[in-house]
Amino acid sequence: MGIFSKTCEYAMRAVFYVASNTADGSRVGLKEIAAEIDSPEHFLAKILQDLCRKGIIDSAKGPNGGFFADAKTMTRPLSDIVSAVDGDAIFTGCGLGLSQCSEINPCPLHAEFKKVRNQITHMLTTTTIGQFNKQLLNGKISLKKT
Repeated sequence: MGIFSKTCEYAMRAVFYVASNTADGSRVGLKEIAAEIDSPEHFLAKILQDLCRKGIIDSAKGPNGGFFADAKTMTRPLSDIVSAVDGDAIFTGCGLGLSQCSEINPCPLHAEFKKVRNQITHMLTTTTIGQFNKQLLNGKISLKKT
Protein backbone atom coordinates (compact mmCIF):
# COMPACT_ATOMS: atom_id res chain seq x y z
CA MET A 1 0.00 0.00 0.00
CA GLY A 2 1.43 3.36 -1.04
CA ILE A 3 0.59 6.93 -0.21
CA PHE A 4 -0.19 7.81 -3.83
CA SER A 5 -3.13 6.85 -6.02
CA LYS A 6 -2.58 3.87 -8.33
CA THR A 7 -2.55 6.33 -11.26
CA CYS A 8 0.17 8.37 -9.59
CA GLU A 9 2.22 5.26 -8.78
CA TYR A 10 2.14 4.19 -12.44
CA ALA A 11 2.93 7.74 -13.55
CA MET A 12 5.97 8.01 -11.31
CA ARG A 13 7.28 4.57 -12.27
CA ALA A 14 6.72 5.34 -15.97
CA VAL A 15 8.51 8.68 -15.75
CA PHE A 16 11.45 7.06 -13.92
CA TYR A 17 11.63 4.37 -16.60
CA VAL A 18 11.40 6.85 -19.48
CA ALA A 19 14.00 9.15 -17.88
CA SER A 20 16.49 6.37 -17.23
CA ASN A 21 16.14 4.82 -20.68
CA THR A 22 16.17 7.90 -22.88
CA ALA A 23 19.12 9.89 -21.49
CA ASP A 24 21.07 8.86 -24.61
CA GLY A 25 18.47 10.45 -26.92
CA SER A 26 16.54 7.26 -27.65
CA ARG A 27 12.80 6.78 -27.19
CA VAL A 28 10.75 4.03 -25.56
CA GLY A 29 7.38 2.68 -26.61
CA LEU A 30 4.23 2.10 -24.61
CA LYS A 31 4.49 -1.71 -24.68
CA GLU A 32 8.04 -1.64 -23.34
CA ILE A 33 7.20 0.79 -20.54
CA ALA A 34 4.10 -1.17 -19.53
CA ALA A 35 6.05 -4.44 -19.41
CA GLU A 36 8.93 -2.95 -17.44
CA ILE A 37 6.75 -1.33 -14.75
CA ASP A 38 4.00 -3.99 -14.62
CA SER A 39 1.24 -1.67 -15.77
CA PRO A 40 -1.85 -2.33 -17.88
CA GLU A 41 -1.11 -0.87 -21.32
CA HIS A 42 -4.46 0.83 -21.89
CA PHE A 43 -4.38 2.54 -18.49
CA LEU A 44 -0.74 3.56 -18.93
CA ALA A 45 -1.44 5.04 -22.37
CA LYS A 46 -3.87 7.52 -20.83
CA ILE A 47 -1.42 8.38 -18.06
CA LEU A 48 1.44 8.97 -20.51
CA GLN A 49 -0.75 11.14 -22.75
CA ASP A 50 -1.69 13.25 -19.74
CA LEU A 51 1.95 13.56 -18.64
CA CYS A 52 2.88 14.72 -22.15
CA ARG A 53 0.05 17.27 -22.20
CA LYS A 54 1.27 18.62 -18.87
CA GLY A 55 4.88 18.82 -20.07
CA ILE A 56 6.37 16.24 -17.70
CA ILE A 57 7.67 14.01 -20.52
CA ASP A 58 7.62 14.28 -24.32
CA SER A 59 6.58 12.03 -27.17
CA ALA A 60 7.19 11.75 -30.88
CA LYS A 61 5.14 9.93 -33.48
CA GLY A 62 6.37 7.82 -36.35
CA PRO A 63 8.61 4.82 -36.87
CA ASN A 64 11.28 6.21 -34.51
CA GLY A 65 8.74 7.64 -32.13
CA GLY A 66 8.03 6.96 -28.53
CA PHE A 67 8.30 8.65 -25.16
CA PHE A 68 11.38 10.47 -23.92
CA ALA A 69 12.65 12.81 -21.26
CA ASP A 70 14.72 15.88 -22.00
CA ALA A 71 17.25 17.67 -19.79
CA LYS A 72 14.51 19.85 -18.29
CA THR A 73 12.54 16.76 -17.24
CA MET A 74 15.55 15.37 -15.40
CA THR A 75 15.74 18.44 -13.17
CA ARG A 76 12.04 18.60 -12.31
CA PRO A 77 11.02 17.66 -8.77
CA LEU A 78 8.88 14.58 -8.12
CA SER A 79 6.22 16.94 -6.79
CA ASP A 80 5.53 17.98 -10.41
CA ILE A 81 4.42 14.43 -11.26
CA VAL A 82 2.28 14.13 -8.11
CA SER A 83 0.62 17.52 -8.72
CA ALA A 84 0.00 16.72 -12.39
CA VAL A 85 -1.70 13.41 -11.58
CA ASP A 86 -3.21 13.68 -8.07
CA GLY A 87 -3.34 17.43 -7.51
CA ASP A 88 -1.98 19.13 -4.41
CA ALA A 89 -4.04 17.39 -1.71
CA ILE A 90 -1.04 15.41 -0.43
CA PHE A 91 0.74 18.72 0.24
CA THR A 92 -2.14 20.45 1.98
CA GLY A 93 -4.82 17.91 2.86
CA CYS A 94 -6.11 16.62 6.16
CA GLY A 95 -5.03 13.17 7.36
CA LEU A 96 -8.69 12.26 7.93
CA GLY A 97 -9.90 13.86 4.70
CA LEU A 98 -11.80 16.68 6.42
CA SER A 99 -12.32 19.81 4.35
CA GLN A 100 -12.26 22.21 7.30
CA CYS A 101 -9.15 20.92 9.12
CA SER A 102 -6.76 23.75 10.02
CA GLU A 103 -4.67 25.18 12.83
CA ILE A 104 -7.84 26.86 14.15
CA ASN A 105 -10.11 23.83 13.67
CA PRO A 106 -7.78 20.77 13.82
CA CYS A 107 -8.78 17.14 13.40
CA PRO A 108 -7.51 14.59 15.96
CA LEU A 109 -4.51 13.74 13.72
CA HIS A 110 -3.69 17.31 12.68
CA ALA A 111 -0.46 17.99 14.61
CA GLU A 112 1.19 14.63 13.89
CA PHE A 113 -0.05 14.38 10.31
CA LYS A 114 1.25 17.87 9.58
CA LYS A 115 4.78 16.69 10.48
CA VAL A 116 4.50 13.67 8.16
CA ARG A 117 2.95 15.75 5.37
CA ASN A 118 5.78 18.29 5.65
CA GLN A 119 8.39 15.50 5.40
CA ILE A 120 6.69 14.06 2.32
CA THR A 121 6.43 17.51 0.77
CA HIS A 122 10.12 18.14 1.42
CA MET A 123 11.11 14.81 -0.14
CA LEU A 124 8.94 15.34 -3.23
CA THR A 125 10.05 18.94 -3.81
CA THR A 126 13.78 18.35 -3.30
CA THR A 127 14.16 15.05 -5.17
CA THR A 128 14.47 15.27 -8.95
CA ILE A 129 13.28 12.86 -11.60
CA GLY A 130 16.82 12.27 -12.86
CA GLN A 131 18.29 11.40 -9.46
CA PHE A 132 17.45 7.72 -9.80
CA ASN A 133 18.88 7.07 -13.26
CA LYS A 134 22.22 5.63 -12.22
CA GLN A 135 20.67 3.32 -9.60
CA LEU A 136 17.98 2.14 -12.04
CA LEU A 137 20.49 1.42 -14.79
CA ASN A 138 22.75 -0.46 -12.35
CA GLY A 139 19.81 -2.54 -11.11
CA LYS A 140 20.18 -1.28 -7.55
CA ILE A 141 16.55 -0.14 -7.42
CA SER A 142 13.46 -1.51 -9.14
CA LEU A 143 10.28 -0.25 -10.76
CA LYS A 144 8.45 -3.58 -10.49
CA LYS A 145 6.59 -5.02 -7.56
CA THR A 146 7.95 -8.39 -6.49
